[in-house]
This record gives sequence, structure tokens and C-alpha cells, in this order.
Amino acid sequence: MLPLNLPNIFDCKILIVDDHEVNVTLLERLLCRGGYQHVTSTINSCEVCELHQKNDYDLILLDLQMPVMDGFHVMEKLKEMEVDTYPPVIVITAQPNHKLRAFKMGAKDFIGKPFEMAEVLARVHNFLEVRVLQKTLKNYNKTLEKRVSEKTSDLRDSYIETIFTMTRAAEYKDEETGDHVQRISYYSREFAKMLGLDEEFIDKIFFASAMHDIGKIGIPDHILLKPGSFEPHEWLIMQQHAAMGAKILGNSNSPYLKMGAEIALNHHERWDGSGYPSGKKGEEIPLSARIMNICDIYDALRSKRPYKPAFNHSKTMEIITSGDGRTQPQHFDPVIFAEFKKNHQVFGDIFDMQTALI
Repeated sequence: MLPLNLPNIFDCKILIVDDHEVNVTLLERLLCRGGYQHVTSTINSCEVCELHQKNDYDLILLDLQMPVMDGFHVMEKLKEMEVDTYPPVIVITAQPNHKLRAFKMGAKDFIGKPFEMAEVLARVHNFLEVRVLQKTLKNYNKTLEKRVSEKTSDLRDSYIETIFTMTRAAEYKDEETGDHVQRISYYSREFAKMLGLDEEFIDKIFFASAMHDIGKIGIPDHILLKPGSFEPHEWLIMQQHAAMGAKILGNSNSPYLKMGAEIALNHHERWDGSGYPSGKKGEEIPLSARIMNICDIYDALRSKRPYKPAFNHSKTMEIITSGDGRTQPQHFDPVIFAEFKKNHQVFGDIFDMQTALI
């Protein structure tokens, strides 16, 4: 709802522009008698734009026929200044054929010559009522946008704090997982940039990707931290972390947690349909999870795990690009795979930088 305490139109600022001083004097007297408090004038049309820029007039009464710069030229210059609104102009003319041209150029009303006091006051009053409402609405919208922006920022901070709390909980289960998720955020963000995705997606995947393995909280330690390979029944339990993660993060209004749930559920799916938990194939797999998949595998190969040593960048690239049985090139989205091969050193740099900070 708009505020009811609208500004008094008699406090509005009015500029009279006419090269004939007698017309200026007559209009000034009419407006002052009508109760308007801030009426100024100029007989030099070349000054109008500079004066308006300085004083932000609510109304400019503009004569059309003036030397050097006529009223039409003045309106063109005013429109260049007020790109987001319309010039606050009522034209003054004795030529009926000028009215249509003036309206097409942005004039909102006209006053004919010779002046009639009742007509001048009525047209000025009507115009300023609209002008005051327009400016009030504009200011109200700015205030509203600021409040929405502040609330959005607060909400975003709240979402991100939730993410940090969840990832800290995961770190209590496995310190290696904590280091892993930090690097994953940076890989995913850089990869999204490489793919030319929009800023909103880039922001979301940076935070959402950190929650990809949150479901491992529900995996028993004797399986999660097992130093050797899994027995078939243990592997089935381990695979449940994807669905567990989606369940933990699901049913949230947070865009970060929504993408987090999407990634958690799908980041072990493979392009060729050989992944888990659902065997999704190709573009059935969300883009966020396809990005996350190759980032996750790169970092897992670079990292020491209970069941494997850490590999260097060169060995990791050899496994991803050529395959080793467990990891194969056909597991990845071809577009993402090509981008990864082209920019693989970025991943090596992120790993080295983040590892040095630990």
C-alpha cells in the first residue's frame, strides 16, 4: 500500500521557459496567486537542461517557438536526461498544428496562447497530481526493492549457515570428507564458469556441491571407513548415501538445498546409464550433477582414501581420459568431458592451492 501522506503539490518546483518576458511575468503571477511556492523562470532555452539537472523540476512550462533552441529541441535533450521516465513538460503554444508533434515527443499536456488563468491552473494542478503520485510510487518502489534486497541477503546468509552446519557435521564423520567438499565447491564453481552458465547457477553450485556426500552421515563407520574393498552387501549400503543425502536436503525452500538434494541424489549417475542409484542416462541426469560427477571423481582420485593411495594430477588425468575399468570416459557428459580435458590444469591448481591451505 502506498503511503497516504503524499507531498503537497503546491511545494512542487516549477520552471517557466519563454523568450518573452511578458509571458514569463504573467505565468509567474498566475501560479503564485494559485498558491505555488517554488516558481522560477528563464528566457534562455539553452539553460533548461542544466537547470533541470540541478533542480529536478516537477514541471517545466515550455514555450515551443524560441530562438537558438526551440522547445522541440529542448524536449529532445530532456528525454536524453530522463531515460527512465518522461520529461515533466507542458508545452505552451499558439499553433494548433504543433500540439501533435509535441505529444509525440513526450509532452504531457499543452497550454494555449493567449493564457486563461483557470485553464493554466487546472492543467498545472492535474499534471502535478500525477507527477507527485509517479514520484511517490518510484520512491516507494525503491524503498521496497531495498527491503526485499536486505531480506534476500539475510535469507541467503541463513541458507549458507545451514549448509556450513551440515558440512561441519559431515566432517565429524570423516576429516578427509571435510577437505574434499571444500575443494569440490571451487571445482564446481570454476567448471560452471567455463561452461558459460549464469551467475545464479554459479552461486548455487558453489554452495550446493559441498553437500553432495551429506548422506554419508547415515553410513555406519565400519563401512564408511573400511580400509579395504567392500563386500557386495557393504557396497549396497554405501550406495544408499545418495538417496539419504537427497532425503536430508529435500523439501526445502532454499535454492541451495534444492540443488544440493539434486546433486546428492544424482552425482553418481553416469552418462551411459551405468551409475547409481537409479541408472539415469544422458540428460536425464541434472546438469548440476553432471558437473559434480567429474569434479568428484577428479578429487577422489587425487585424495588418499582407506582403500587407495593419492594419485598425482598426471595419473588422475590418465585414468579419467583413458579409463581404468572403474572409471571410463563414456561415464561423462561429452560436452563436460571435452571442457574438462581442455581446462584440466585449473583443477590441478585448485587442488594444490586448497591442499596448501589445510
